Amino acid sequence: MPRDSSRSTSSGSRRAPRSSDGARWLAGVHPVREALRAGRRRAIRLFVRSGRSGEGVEEVVALAGARGVPIESVDERDLASRVGPDVVHQGVVLEVGPLPELSLAELIDALGDGDETGGCRLVALDGVEDPQNVGALARVAESAGARGLILTDRRAPPITAAVSRASAGAVEWLPIARVPNLGRALSDLKEAGFWVVAAAPDDEGSLFSMEDRILTGNLVVVLGAEGAGIRRSILEQADHRVGIPMRGHVASLNVSTAGAVILYDLLRRSDARAPAGSLPSES
Repeated sequence: MPRDSSRSTSSGSRRAPRSSDGARWLAGVHPVREALRAGRRRAIRLFVRSGRSGEGVEEVVALAGARGVPIESVDERDLASRVGPDVVHQGVVLEVGPLPELSLAELIDALGDGDETGGCRLVALDGVEDPQNVGALARVAESAGARGLILTDRRAPPITAAVSRASAGAVEWLPIARVPNLGRALSDLKEAGFWVVAAAPDDEGSLFSMEDRILTGNLVVVLGAEGAGIRRSILEQADHRVGIPMRGHVASLNVSTAGAVILYDLLRRSDARAPAGSLPSES
């Protein structure tokens, strides 16, 4: 670890895991399949549209059967009454319990010793309130190998069915921690051995011009709301600020797109440090 990790974490005091307000109904092949595969929340009952078939639906039915989840065949009207007429359910709806959330201390404990090659990456969101953006960022973070997502009690949405759909089920796998104060949480993460990287323009240069030694190791990447960006008080805690070079006429990127650029560049850097043959296979 690059920093002293002997001091206790104050913003993540140990407590029983909380649950998000959570979605009662998950709809669509991807969210339902990943919820069943991950097994992090209680699956109560699977509803399948009568006559609906296909590889994705058959896989969902097989997963539910393997877990002992009751399966009911229903008509289109029944499915729509559960999730709403505008939700694309693809013929499958899963009744579920809430998705568990962690305290910061529990998330840090779950990371282990943090000695993985190239370091450990976390993502923290500052004021990103749109469920679609949170879901898209969760999908990017999980795909790019991040080990957790940090949200605040306020100015962040609950993990609803809309977030799960936007993440294509990635939230079912990605550990999520809620913190009352992001600034205090970042201080605790620094004490636990993390460097804070803020997605913000900086005079030091662009993301692509920064040296690997600066952007490898245990990192927490902070992303801010579109328009408002990261709050000044949070920026002041950043060890490094990274800007994405823009070559076109549009001056900014959607926050989930910016997150993808940064997280995959960090993944590229960490993979470059990994011994040959130690990388996971591509999907």
